[in-house]
Amino acid sequence: MAAARALPLTATLLTGTVALYITLVAFGNITDFGTNQQFVQHVLAMDTTFKDDDLMWRAVESKGLQDAAYIAIIAWETIAALVLILGTFQWLRHDHLRARRTSTLGLLMLMLLFGAGFLAIGGEWFAMWQSEDWNGLDAAMRVFLLSGVVLVVIHLPVDAARGAGGSSGAGG
Repeated sequence: MAAARALPLTATLLTGTVALYITLVAFGNITDFGTNQQFVQHVLAMDTTFKDDDLMWRAVESKGLQDAAYIAIIAWETIAALVLILGTFQWLRHDHLRARRTSTLGLLMLMLLFGAGFLAIGGEWFAMWQSEDWNGLDAAMRVFLLSGVVLVVIHLPVDAARGAGGSSGAGG
């Protein structure tokens, strides 16, 4: 019985933790626009990579395109933060089915941004792994893994925590 109550509480706290984290990231990127703008510019320009002629054609040197990419990242982070804040409140209201759906959406948004965006596109396509100065792969992996772990936790069956045959009351 206690485990059945602990799972929604855990989901609430973990979703809230990720919501807080990405809210602070988005807030920091908005209020200190220039710091990570430089990061995005250097990654896209590939100006601190090994300068391999076979890769350099991928570089995006247009400041307009670099800024558009950065603004898109901030917008995505902000929307994900709002979705996860909503999910946290749904967990708090014990609307577990909606909370699970909403939290899943927000967590998948982060996994796409940090997995597909930073690890795959930034890390491989723009060879961010080659840069000693502008390499965000470790930070991206941390967010990707944190989001994945929370996603798994929120999808654990509450029925399993109650025992066989028990009703979860958690909406799934």
